[in-house]
Amino acid sequence: MSSHKHLLLMSRDVYGNNVLHLAGLLAPENQLNLVPGAALQMQHELQWFKEIENIVQPAYKVDKNCNGETPAMIFTKAHRELVKEGRDWMKVVANSCSVAAALIATIVFAAAITVPGDYNDAGRPNLYKQIAFTTFSISDALSFFSSVAAIIMFLSILTARYAEGDFLYVLPKRLIWGLVMLFLSLTSLMVAFCANVYLVFCDRKAYWTLALMFVSSLVPVSLFASSQYPLLWDLMVSTYGPGIIHKERTFYEMIRENLKLVCYFGCIGIPVENTD
Repeated sequence: MSSHKHLLLMSRDVYGNNVLHLAGLLAPENQLNLVPGAALQMQHELQWFKEIENIVQPAYKVDKNCNGETPAMIFTKAHRELVKEGRDWMKVVANSCSVAAALIATIVFAAAITVPGDYNDAGRPNLYKQIAFTTFSISDALSFFSSVAAIIMFLSILTARYAEGDFLYVLPKRLIWGLVMLFLSLTSLMVAFCANVYLVFCDRKAYWTLALMFVSSLVPVSLFASSQYPLLWDLMVSTYGPGIIHKERTFYEMIRENLKLVCYFGCIGIPVENTD
């Protein structure tokens, strides 16, 4: 590390704040709005604070400024409102999705009881030898199990403690799995519906009806995928991606990308231009 970059890390302002203290401040609103959703914004803030924490000296993590505040105390104080907003956002999303998952579970459970083709005198389904009936049974069971799994994941979000550290990995992972299970249950429901329709109309040679049903079943799956894909993609990139500070970036580029630190170093008289 060059002497100039080392000076940036070692510098303090007139209030005794080191670089980690300033990393704990809330990002400017224009930067914060680049991340959709309060929960993702909180995750982004936590990731930035952790990244800076990993490159400073260990003593800086418990260092106190003139007001006797550590970097962790600064972070908690500055992000108190964002934690509340993230909690409310998570609960609204989880509650809405859990209702949809419960509705799907109710439908597929009823469909499993009233199988197409009815039963024979021995209590066995009349159409059990057909491939379409096997497809219906498998997809119906898969839809039921995945919808129940989605309900469990969304319920775990609703009953979470919502500590600030939970927004880093715990809550985003639960929401990702919940959305994936919900999409799987909806897709399996449409497959089961198509198999059921095929069993009803296959002997009547109503091919246009079958084609219309199959095409129509793609509509809800496509609508759900197109509406929830941006949220799911943002969650997966933010949670499982390379992080805020990519390994290929230089330390100088990292400093310049954070407006809070640039303003800080400018105030204490350290130039932000690269002098190497």
